Amino acid sequence: MNGQPDIVVLLFGVILFLVLATVLGAALRKWAATEWTMEFIDSYTARVTSWWGMVVLLALASIFGRLGLVVLFALISFAALREFLTLTAKTRADHWSLLLSFFVILPIQYWLIYIDWYGLYSIFIPVYAYLFLPIASALRGEPTRFLRRVAETQWGLMVTVFAASHVPALLWLDLPGFAGREILLIAWLVIVIQSADVLQYVWSAVCGRTPVAENLSRSKTWEGYAGGVVSGVIVGVLLGWLTPFTVWQVALLAGMVTLMGLMGSLVMSAIKRDKGVRDWGTLIAGQGGFTDRLDAVVFAAPIFYHVVRFFWSGS
Repeated sequence: MNGQPDIVVLLFGVILFLVLATVLGAALRKWAATEWTMEFIDSYTARVTSWWGMVVLLALASIFGRLGLVVLFALISFAALREFLTLTAKTRADHWSLLLSFFVILPIQYWLIYIDWYGLYSIFIPVYAYLFLPIASALRGEPTRFLRRVAETQWGLMVTVFAASHVPALLWLDLPGFAGREILLIAWLVIVIQSADVLQYVWSAVCGRTPVAENLSRSKTWEGYAGGVVSGVIVGVLLGWLTPFTVWQVALLAGMVTLMGLMGSLVMSAIKRDKGVRDWGTLIAGQGGFTDRLDAVVFAAPIFYHVVRFFWSGS
């Protein structure tokens, strides 16, 4: 890849940052004086741990190039879809639609990404899967909660598979003068969104006064969201060398993906409250599962992908 030196610099920079963040967490734990402080530090430490995991997985997958990254996100989507559908209403009549979701629709979506068949992967799940899955359930002849069962499966596919697949799809964007460096767009997107998510939490804890939606999450405030978006823009601009965009372009894109990510996290919180759970899974103690870690990214990734493709891509 033409961007190999940049990737190495980025990797060492991220590792250095995570080492400092880990040391800071250990130091703060020694100074914790109240229960609230300890709760904040526990959440901070768990988030840093999840960053370590993401960096290791992305680094290992990138060794195998585009195929490795596509396989990685396919496996993440599989795990996230499993977490999502575990909490939804299902009966024996849904077995066919579930088998199709996991072992037909998901692999086909990522295969279409890998062969860069944009005309089909952009509509495969929203059109074909959306229409054929209800048929698979209806053929079993079970009307109980039919609409809810089908809609939840469709939603799970849209969020954990369709939206998530737009992250590796960035590797096939035809950006003038950026060939071979597309993986840096994935790194930029994930770092900006995850940084804004954590900093939103910090800003809300420090100066948050007005909850965005109190019944959904008291830790999400408008002050925190404002701080998170501004922080995301700053991080995005500082990492602008990873992208082919100008300073103002990268600032606008960072603001867009940060806001979409924060709103996506809020939407997923609403679903969890509806289901009466705190986390989608137990991948990381205190930080939930794959879906909890993906929620902000999957809402931002399709918007980022299509905006960049429309305005900058030569295809």
